[in-house]
Amino acid sequence: MLFNSYVFIFIFLPITLIVFFSLARFRLTKLATLCLTISSFIFYGYWNIAYLPLLLISIVFNHQIGKAIENTQTEEKQAKILLWMGIGVNLAIIAYYKYANFFLSSINGILNTELIIPTIILPLGISFYTFTQIAYLVDAYRGETKNSNYDLLTYSLFISYFPQLIAGPILRHDELINQFRQKRHFIFSQKNMALGLTMFSLGLSKKVLIADNISPWVAPVFNNPEAVSFIEAWVGALSYTFQLYFDFSGYSDMAIGLGLMFNIRLPINFNSPYKAISIIDFWRRWHITLSNFLRDYLYIPLGGSRRGQVRRYTNLLITMLLGGLWHGAGWTYVIWGGLHGMYLSINHGWRKLNMPLPKLLGWVVTFIAVIMGWVLFRSRNLPEAVELIQTMVGINGVTLPGEAQGKLSILTQFGLQLKSWNDLAYLPQVNGSKALSLLVLIGLAFCVTFLPNTQQILQKLKPRWWWAVWVGILASFSLLSLNRVSEFLYFQF
Repeated sequence: MLFNSYVFIFIFLPITLIVFFSLARFRLTKLATLCLTISSFIFYGYWNIAYLPLLLISIVFNHQIGKAIENTQTEEKQAKILLWMGIGVNLAIIAYYKYANFFLSSINGILNTELIIPTIILPLGISFYTFTQIAYLVDAYRGETKNSNYDLLTYSLFISYFPQLIAGPILRHDELINQFRQKRHFIFSQKNMALGLTMFSLGLSKKVLIADNISPWVAPVFNNPEAVSFIEAWVGALSYTFQLYFDFSGYSDMAIGLGLMFNIRLPINFNSPYKAISIIDFWRRWHITLSNFLRDYLYIPLGGSRRGQVRRYTNLLITMLLGGLWHGAGWTYVIWGGLHGMYLSINHGWRKLNMPLPKLLGWVVTFIAVIMGWVLFRSRNLPEAVELIQTMVGINGVTLPGEAQGKLSILTQFGLQLKSWNDLAYLPQVNGSKALSLLVLIGLAFCVTFLPNTQQILQKLKPRWWWAVWVGILASFSLLSLNRVSEFLYFQF
């Protein structure tokens, strides 16, 4: 079930809210929790009920392994065996469903074999709920869940909680389960409902009014990397840069808004990442919960920065390579992760020189580096990514819109090429004008670098009629656009 669908907004969500708070009003809190858990399973099974048993088995298995680890804390060796067994089973499941075809195709390419495996459909959210549970097992081993007494029902709701089940944010047990146990979770709050509806509406507008509208601008460029010109390549890359941000941050905003409706505060997952003035700054702002997970459960256990600079850079590279592989089963994702590992290593090395860049220059360098990374991330394969990047940096010539005999003809003396707007076949049109598409991208660049983000807007929210009118108009436009419902990009990862 999609957040941006009529069945979710007008049927599933209202019924779930009414039933949950009705039961809670009569102090049937256990029954209300059970209702919310069942609703979350219905939400997940609506897409493909065949994968609901996999989620249920995963939840029961990890809950029992976690309990077993807690009960063997005095036996370090036994607890470690249980931990690695739990991690191994989780990784085996995700390896089969997400990476089996990738590994097999890679082996076939290297060994020139023709091994075949049946097509496997990737279960929604498997990356998120699997890694959430691995983190839970590690925390249990560290003794952080001791005396918590997480019963199966509460743990099931923690993993399956529908606002964050499919695409995060990635949560730790102590960030969510403690809130499920608080009395305020069961008391209807007009303030939280208003904040939640506003947050949900802002996220929905990001998705359906921005991300979905620029989505058609992306595929023509990435599907024809050998044919596009300099300006077309940049338009395609920028379009994907903004599509991915508004799509995924829109989902995260909706998830946070839904949590607020149930008096649950989910962590912020985006904090204006395209305002970053360094790659380190970028990863503190982009997909924050994933960055925290990679830091706490991979980078630091590998040794972090405690064993010298060479080991530090090696750990960064390993962490980001695995972070890239987490996003998808393809070499472009792995290389994208490795590229960001190199970016981070260079950034840390530059910091040691104590020569900070001017903020504007830092922003330009960071933004261009991120865009180049997104080209790798979106491309179907490495050769196509290289072709597109070569075009973007001018290796294949620099072509700009303009008439050969017009005012810009002087640019041809500097090796630049001019093409009429009509000859730029891969430039998108807005109301019949290709020039307007460039203005739209410039406007989006202005929005993500200068305007306040969703949480900053929410902090300024006042209970005034004009706020209600503004949010209502935004929500209305978004709802009217739901006739072309599309999945969120991160459902693929």
